[in-house]
Amino acid sequence: HAGVVATAQRLAPRTGGSVWIGHDPVAAVSGADAVYTDAWTSMGAEAEADARRQRFAGFRVDADLLAAAAPEALVMHCLPAHRGDEISDEALDGPTSVVLDQAENRLYVQQALLVELIGADAGQRGVA
Repeated sequence: HAGVVATAQRLAPRTGGSVWIGHDPVAAVSGADAVYTDAWTSMGAEAEADARRQRFAGFRVDADLLAAAAPEALVMHCLPAHRGDEISDEALDGPTSVVLDQAENRLYVQQALLVELIGADAGQRGVA
């Protein structure tokens, strides 16, 4: 959404950041300290999978793309990953991948949310 991009571009310099929109994956990761990808096909959009594989093939996070990033660039993915589509096995399982750490951090947030929701519900029912 253009409004979100405009807001991000306006706010990013306050923290030394920037927002850049482009269509060249090598330029996008050039010198990057982290490379983040997401599933190309979400649940419910399986019918579009083949078309997306073709359209996004140049954006696969793999050794070739990571060669343009900083030498120790972190590799991130929010899971579940479609190995061979948006990310290669070697990138997902590589030494700079923090994908499992990322998943673990989300686990704690989700657990806290469940505790809050269940705790709020139990409190309303008088259960301690």
